[in-house]
Amino acid sequence: MSGIKVIIPAYNEEDSIGLVIREIPAMVDEIIVVNNNSSDQTSERARQAGATVLSEPNKGYGYACLKGMDYIASQDSQPDIIVFLDGDYSDYPEELKQLVKPILDDDTDFVVGARIKELRASGSMTPQQVFGNWLATWLMRLFFKSTFTDLGPFRAIKYRKLLDLEMEDKTYGWTVEMQLKALKQKLRYQEIPVSYKKRIGESKVSGTIKGSILAGIKILGWIFKYGLKS
Repeated sequence: MSGIKVIIPAYNEEDSIGLVIREIPAMVDEIIVVNNNSSDQTSERARQAGATVLSEPNKGYGYACLKGMDYIASQDSQPDIIVFLDGDYSDYPEELKQLVKPILDDDTDFVVGARIKELRASGSMTPQQVFGNWLATWLMRLFFKSTFTDLGPFRAIKYRKLLDLEMEDKTYGWTVEMQLKALKQKLRYQEIPVSYKKRIGESKVSGTIKGSILAGIKILGWIFKYGLKS
């Protein structure tokens, strides 16, 4: 198996996007930054660092991810693995090697980087993030006997399996939708511990009360939608 592409949704990440791109391992074939209606120099910094830059004017994490997927689908050849990574430098891009290892070595379909407490820098996750992750993954265990412990955005998935999920969420529910659909379709999944540090800049979701509430509503909505069907 070979061929890895990275999709990075980015909104006003001019101070961090270059750092993220430059620390992504050379095993990656293409880095795709989706500029999600930024008002700063995100696009320019990403291009300077060597990324392919797309523009998605509709604001929303899912919108940006779907834009990246549409671009990949239009290419003459498709990758084997897609990695999703945030542009705020809170993850450690070099850990991509560990993230894709279960797919390359063990034929796992889907890997989520779990931001475990022991590897998180102090203050890197807000209390509402920690609680939201706990509640969401507890509900997934309740409804689906899932072993997920985190909704971490740093994740890798086989490209064909990703297409089979028929992803649709445009905003805050992208990560939980992927995990729920992976459970429903009985994908072989795994979590691996990843390090996590304070992001550069302010979070557009967890950094505001409105963002936290809207994200929580969307995430719980997806879980109950699928949980009540099971």
